[in-house]
Amino acid sequence: MVSDPALRDVYVPHAYPEQQADLGEITMNYAEAGDPDKPALLLIPEQTGSWWSYEETVGLLAEDFHVYAVDLRGQGRSSWTPKRYSLDNFGNDLVRFIALVVKRPVVVAGNSSGGVLAAWLSAYSMPGQIRGVLCEDAPFFASELVPACGHSVRQGAGPVFELFRTFLGDQWSVGDWEGFRRAAAAASSPMARYFVTDGLPQHSADEIPQHLKEYDPEWARAFWEGTVGLNCPHERMLTQVRTPVLLTHHMRATDPETGVPLGVLSDEQAAQARLLMESAGVEVGYESVPDASHTMHRSDPARYVGILTRWAATLPE
Repeated sequence: MVSDPALRDVYVPHAYPEQQADLGEITMNYAEAGDPDKPALLLIPEQTGSWWSYEETVGLLAEDFHVYAVDLRGQGRSSWTPKRYSLDNFGNDLVRFIALVVKRPVVVAGNSSGGVLAAWLSAYSMPGQIRGVLCEDAPFFASELVPACGHSVRQGAGPVFELFRTFLGDQWSVGDWEGFRRAAAAASSPMARYFVTDGLPQHSADEIPQHLKEYDPEWARAFWEGTVGLNCPHERMLTQVRTPVLLTHHMRATDPETGVPLGVLSDEQAAQARLLMESAGVEVGYESVPDASHTMHRSDPARYVGILTRWAATLPE
């Protein structure tokens, strides 16, 4: 599959017009809504998600913010870049996007790996770019191959990523969706089994879900093999944050038979992430919402918007 998003015919229309920004190495696709006089807000989707993961949320947020929702490289209509998926490259794309498109200080909210990137921006963006970051159920430590705290990616979502690597392949070079479904259903990993039962909508049983059509499975391999964060250990990154942070922490449980974590990050990992960020001298908020799904912004937009809006109102101008 080609890396130029304009040549990939897998997309569907959405409620907001899409635009593209030339950032140098990549073209970043995004949607924009709201009054330019409102505070700027940047939304970063989860792994396998495109900007339209926030589609319903954007309409609610546009009442109070000038919203930008982006596709990261390798997702959505943004460029696919084989061998170039890393936290530092994702983060630097966003630094360029803020400098070239947003052009003013921005509040950042990211989900899952997008939440890790929100923390990355707090730590490593250009001075004055970031007002504060919301990390929505971000897998601090839990998305690393060798974490400094708690379980690793291979004990959590990693088995799903391994199956993506094997049955879908980099740039969909294998494309065996039926083989993936069979292997996931028979896997010893409860996370993999969940993905093909409760984790996919019913109509997706035989058809590849739209969000996965827009996703380069090489992302999954980079997480499973640990190359995505090779030069960006979470422990160090979290001690470098320079802005206020809000961490929301959603569903967490363990499989009663295996003891394998079923949530994204454990209580231990959330506590250690907060401790490290607080050591940097910034204000760190924590919102425990154990009844929320991993992608609360999509499953419960009103609740998510309430949390984000209340917190953002506390940020310095």
